[in-house]
Amino acid sequence: MPKITRPLRSVLYIPGSKDRALDKARNLPCDAIIFDLEDAVTPDEKSAARTTLAAALQAGGYGKRYKVIRINGLDTEWGADDAAAAATMGADAILLPKVGNPADLEALAAIVGDIPLWAMMETPGAMLNAPAIAAHRQLQAMVMGTNDLAKDLQTRFRPDRLPLMAGLGLCVLAAKAHGCAIIDGVYNAFKDDKGLKVESDQGRDMGFDGKTLIHPAQLDVANTAFSPSDEEVDLARRQIAALEEVEATGQGVAVVDGKIVENLHVATARETLAKLDAIAALNAE
Repeated sequence: MPKITRPLRSVLYIPGSKDRALDKARNLPCDAIIFDLEDAVTPDEKSAARTTLAAALQAGGYGKRYKVIRINGLDTEWGADDAAAAATMGADAILLPKVGNPADLEALAAIVGDIPLWAMMETPGAMLNAPAIAAHRQLQAMVMGTNDLAKDLQTRFRPDRLPLMAGLGLCVLAAKAHGCAIIDGVYNAFKDDKGLKVESDQGRDMGFDGKTLIHPAQLDVANTAFSPSDEEVDLARRQIAALEEVEATGQGVAVVDGKIVENLHVATARETLAKLDAIAALNAE
């Protein structure tokens, strides 16, 4: 499955059963939308939600936002019907909750065909099987389900997320090893911008591509945290210029701010500028 090269800084959950929310999402500055048929939809609304979501996606208007449908688990009474319906809605990917091993993804692929798959990583078993899950031929992205993971681990809440670090790290490593996107879990206190910034910065430093969000008020913080900063952009440009100058003259080594610049630094610098351009392209919509 081709690697996602577009920005996924902000990935917003939207209830698939709510017309108003589905309409509002068309104008929100998020990079991706997870249209949720699982946790955000009550049992008595499950069937109707499929029809509501299908109509919204058929109407369009979501622009360049990456469209992902989260179905119910295939072990539930709604999962198989969700999967069959989602496969016809024109989404960019289908997200399966509580993936525990590659067989779960294989079961979904048998229903939806070759549509790209995303996996919710939210159980201890998923953490231990992360490399095998990431290697599945149709997997395009992993999404951390930190609330469910914390529940299963019986942890206490800590702002530094220390109890979750082992699991988060395993999934980041697996995703990077197999070229999958990796999206951090939600931050529950949607009015706490300071706390969200701390957690988003932590996720960015760990290597996550973006963050799942539960409220539009969180979009600006996540978009900023997972975008190259002005300082990073300036450094990237100076590193590229310094190495190019040295290569052109054949003299000495490239040095920027008292630090040697090697090819690996320039490769990272070029990725930074490419991400900046990709963000600009989204914003130009």
